[in-house]
Amino acid sequence: MEASGNAGIFGLEGDPDLQFLLKGGDLLKVKSRSWRKTRYFRLNEDCKTVWQQTSKTFKSDSSFSLEDMDSVRYGRQTEGLQKYTDSSADDRCFSIIFKGRRKNLDLIASSKEEAKRWVSGLEKVMTVMHSLNRQQNSEHWIYNCMRKADKNADNKMSLKELKHFLRQINIEVDDSYAEMLFKKCDTSNSGTLEGSEIKHFYDLLTYREEMDAIYGKYASTNGQISSSDLLNFLQKEQKEPVSLEHAKKLIEKYEVDETSKQNTYMSKDGFLVYLNHEEGSIFNPAHKPIYQDMHRPLNHYFISSSHNTYLMEDQLKGPSSTEAYIKALVKSCRCVELDCWDGANGEPVIYHGHTLTSKVLFKDVIKAIKEYAFKTSQYPVILSLENHCSIEQQKIMAHHLTSILGSALLTQPLGHQMPNTFPGPEELKGRFLIKGKRLNKLDAAFNNNTTDDVDSVSEEDEAAELKEAEQKPKEKSSKKIKLAKELSDLVIYCKSVHFSNFEHSRDYHAFYEMASFKESKAMNLAENSATPFVHHNMDNLSRIYPAGSRTDSSNYNPVPLWNAGCQIVALNFQTPGKEMDLNQARFLPNGKCGYILKPEFQRDPASQFDPKNLRVGPWLKKKTLHVMIISAQQLPKINKDKQKSIVDPQVRVEIYGVPDDNASKQTHHIDNNGFNPVWNTKFQFTIHVPELALVRFVVEDYDAASPNDLVGLYTLPFTSMQNGYRHVPLLTKRGNLIPSAGLFVHIMALDV
Repeated sequence: MEASGNAGIFGLEGDPDLQFLLKGGDLLKVKSRSWRKTRYFRLNEDCKTVWQQTSKTFKSDSSFSLEDMDSVRYGRQTEGLQKYTDSSADDRCFSIIFKGRRKNLDLIASSKEEAKRWVSGLEKVMTVMHSLNRQQNSEHWIYNCMRKADKNADNKMSLKELKHFLRQINIEVDDSYAEMLFKKCDTSNSGTLEGSEIKHFYDLLTYREEMDAIYGKYASTNGQISSSDLLNFLQKEQKEPVSLEHAKKLIEKYEVDETSKQNTYMSKDGFLVYLNHEEGSIFNPAHKPIYQDMHRPLNHYFISSSHNTYLMEDQLKGPSSTEAYIKALVKSCRCVELDCWDGANGEPVIYHGHTLTSKVLFKDVIKAIKEYAFKTSQYPVILSLENHCSIEQQKIMAHHLTSILGSALLTQPLGHQMPNTFPGPEELKGRFLIKGKRLNKLDAAFNNNTTDDVDSVSEEDEAAELKEAEQKPKEKSSKKIKLAKELSDLVIYCKSVHFSNFEHSRDYHAFYEMASFKESKAMNLAENSATPFVHHNMDNLSRIYPAGSRTDSSNYNPVPLWNAGCQIVALNFQTPGKEMDLNQARFLPNGKCGYILKPEFQRDPASQFDPKNLRVGPWLKKKTLHVMIISAQQLPKINKDKQKSIVDPQVRVEIYGVPDDNASKQTHHIDNNGFNPVWNTKFQFTIHVPELALVRFVVEDYDAASPNDLVGLYTLPFTSMQNGYRHVPLLTKRGNLIPSAGLFVHIMALDV
């Protein structure tokens, strides 16, 4: 169980970058101008965690997992390093960015070369870790647990160590079972397991009865699966319309035994490897890249959107940060909000007005947006301005937008004449659109109409609502602000206007004029005027935002608003929960690019779609969904502090979509087994509008006395699910993959 075991799994044995990390070295840790301390860092021998000395005496130390790291940034690329270090140190600086709310780790190396080695080494190990398939991850995880259980590090396992190991991997067994397993494997009768005996123990432990049954059913050629047997399995069980050639390619790709591969057979091990790769995943790999038509008008898409993007936590006293924009953008959020106020020294700032949230400079936010907007998606980013600034600082805002964003900022409609509809995401690739107030019609961009440099316009609906909430009941807000022409002229396809009613919008609003609705107003319209709302969204964009009363940055359910065709359904990205799971699922297909083409019945002017009243129409494609929850593998321990705490897992399957489709069903719980629980529980659901349905799998640790704890979850669109025997990956509540854990299910969606 020595360190090379993990380097082997990683395929990095003898790699110089890995050796550098394993040796480690001193780095200067920076927390402020005055707090700078030299600390020793190194990659632990598990190749999965980084050890850091936390005090000069070496008495105190701690480790963090590479799985908790989001990225490594070379140079002064964080707020901390920009604020607390000089530009002369730029090439010696790097930062470790963590997932979730954990603060960045800002570091300075002794030389440029050393900084680059740390960055390239960490990136290499992270890349390899992320590319491991589930089975490799599983071996990696079990190996680490074995290493921890081997208390005296003699590469042997005593019965006591074996029991400790079983608790580590989240399985509670009685002493007699542990002893039986031990005796079965201790063929040398030495009282310890070593070498091949440990391998035998591992094989017994990871044996999956359900896989034997499936394999045995189709292995009709000398006890093995031939290419024609595999084709039979793919067509009959997985419902995949594939050829014999495809079956042969899968054997070539996944078979682990060379003799079987030469004979185009798939062994049981190869079959398990295949099912653990993306071809065996519940998520259809054909939906992983961009596969939708990206040339439709912009308002024909759902657009991944964030509210109060600048906040890291709550809306009353939480920190504002450029980091919050970076986190949202790299999750492919394509509409971010900038709440702009007058700041000191003539520089506008972004924060949640009239609260104790900290302030961040407008220009710093624009620089961060420019840097990170198109890292994970090339499609356009909308900057939604909530403008509370004076004329002078509005002019500064316009200057920063044009000078920092340069040619990527859209300052003129595409084409040489006034358009009558939006361009598509494809035409707007790599561009920034400003959403805000405009002093005149868009036609002015073509006929050189001059307007005054300053004029009054009605305030943003969201800004006005904020002001109203602060005023005494007798006062009336004028809802007017002065607007600088320089800023007004940057608003092209997303001009903010006030919404009165659907008839007024249809008669008086141009396609580029859009309203923002607070959640209660939007929910009311979606509930009581769904068909007119769907039609409004065929012509215009709609932005929905959470109620101002959600001071804890909680979220509303976005599904009813997607059902009504609303495109920009803005959520607090910083707040994990069911609502963000659903958002992550909605934008999971199509290359995770932040744009999903709405169903045809939400784009066709002849459509009379009403989510509450599903009369006959093209949206009604009724399906019966059969789900069998078979088993789970390697569920993480929830209470890691308690040695004897073992998970009692149960699984819930939830459907979100039109009201008739909303449903939830759950399995029984299994006592004391998070390692390989088996349920074999069958559920049946009726899905009326599959194109709007999302399916959510939730694994919880059952507790009779208090609310269940979340173990892991996975949500995906109904239309992106594959039929047959499938593995379901599991994510944490913040949407990060739990590498070794998963569910094994059988899915069958049948036309009614």
